[in-house]
Amino acid sequence: MSDGKHRDTAHWAPVDPVRAGLGGRCPRCGEGRLFSGFLAVGKACGVCGLDYGFADAGDGPAVFVILIIGFIVVGLALWMEISLNPPLVVHFLIWIPLAIVLCLTALRLMKGVLLTLQYRNKAAEGRLDGAQ
Repeated sequence: MSDGKHRDTAHWAPVDPVRAGLGGRCPRCGEGRLFSGFLAVGKACGVCGLDYGFADAGDGPAVFVILIIGFIVVGLALWMEISLNPPLVVHFLIWIPLAIVLCLTALRLMKGVLLTLQYRNKAAEGRLDGAQ
């Protein structure tokens, strides 16, 4: 604890990464905010001081959201088309807003979970050992 940036992790009880990620909380203490905006990751935890410089979920959250929400929305739209055969405008009015709301909600949740799992598993960018 000499410089205030690197604090001993032994002082923090283990945090469930899924619960912390879904709540948008710090992966180390489970109390501080992970996000500074809707999807923007903060610089550091306001409670334990954990530097969020490691946090890089890349395109992972978007891929999961597209696959999961796409499966749900397309499945429901097909079911509705076969069962009720509504006009095309009904599909547009129901499925486009639903897909947008579900995707935006799920994207934040999925990003939080992936970032907390990244911290828990000490995942980092791949590096080559030794230079040739």
